[in-house]
Amino acid sequence: MLLDADPARAFMPYPAAAVRHAETGPLSGLTFAVKDLFDVAGYPTSSGSPHMLALSGIKTRTAPSVQKLLDAGARFVGKTITDELAFSLSGKNAHFGTPINGGAPDRIPGGSSSGSASAVSNKMCDFALGTDTGGSVRGPANHCGLFGLRPTHGRVSLEGCHDLSPSFDTCGFFARDAATFTRVGEVLLGEDTAPLPQKPRVLLAKDTFGLLQGPVREALQPALRQIEAVVGRTQEVNAAQDGFTTLYWAMRYIQSREAWATDGAMIERFQPPLGPGVKDRFEFSKAVTDQQVTESLGIRSVFRERFGALFGQDAILVLPSMPDIAPLLSESEESLNDYRNNALNLLCLSVLSGQPQVSIPLASRAGAPLGLSIMGPAGSDMSLVSLAARIADAPVGA
Repeated sequence: MLLDADPARAFMPYPAAAVRHAETGPLSGLTFAVKDLFDVAGYPTSSGSPHMLALSGIKTRTAPSVQKLLDAGARFVGKTITDELAFSLSGKNAHFGTPINGGAPDRIPGGSSSGSASAVSNKMCDFALGTDTGGSVRGPANHCGLFGLRPTHGRVSLEGCHDLSPSFDTCGFFARDAATFTRVGEVLLGEDTAPLPQKPRVLLAKDTFGLLQGPVREALQPALRQIEAVVGRTQEVNAAQDGFTTLYWAMRYIQSREAWATDGAMIERFQPPLGPGVKDRFEFSKAVTDQQVTESLGIRSVFRERFGALFGQDAILVLPSMPDIAPLLSESEESLNDYRNNALNLLCLSVLSGQPQVSIPLASRAGAPLGLSIMGPAGSDMSLVSLAARIADAPVGA
């Protein structure tokens, strides 16, 4: 860590190692942190696991996505805590602690990019890199009151980053303000392969809002009016034409099989003491059958084709980022797991389709942040980031 102090407990306590950055560039003057899944020369990579930290050694090469930010003039300030092996959505790491949620300190920060979201929300850096496999940027962005992008799958390089589920893993990022969010997007994303029109068609995923409790839907109403003020009236559609249950299980089976392929050999060999929830998910992963995976891959293929057709090349979809504000830190593991399972019904749409999603900090409830999301066609990432900035800058409740 290259900061003098870490009051948010967001950073891994590594000895400081100098990381060079360009003197000038489009991100000059900005500071950033990196989720401890990405390699940075001069530092180890823990992946949120003491055993992986012990196996890591000091890296000699920086991950290309991190290097791109350094070459653009941004200054690296440290590596942030991640949930263990990135296989959680709570932000609680049984070994390295729970970073503080800068938007609601009595609530979880969300994981697995918890440290990155904490560092940005507590103003310890201007932006931070995270990864989103099943919601690990969108969830913490919702919980901490940040802009957060899950890009089109494969849009941003994950070379030099520890995998969880390669066919779902993406490299995303957080920022507190729209201007910084846009600047970082321009560097990491480059030009769109499928840019959106200035006034896209606006689809409202009514079935996703049907998953919310009444007070949450009510809290999001001003944000919906804000979106309509910028891009026009919405057309209601069902995002999950065959319901969420099938999609939920397809995502879980594929992710779990790939997670076991990634980390199973290490777990079997060393039998590390895994934290609450993470242990259960890896036990589930080991037991997933070939038939379950084959059926799930078929479901994903059909869904991706149908869902992409809904967008064409000119539509965005509006949906909740998460089922509610962040749960309290005091809630039980059982309660957190219930929240996670509910969240996956919303989060699976972008995961299975491979399409980009931005969570925008537009609302709040009970004194805590609450996000609203927009999704676009594959390859429309930068258009989506720019649109999110326009929406955020519009008058509140317009």
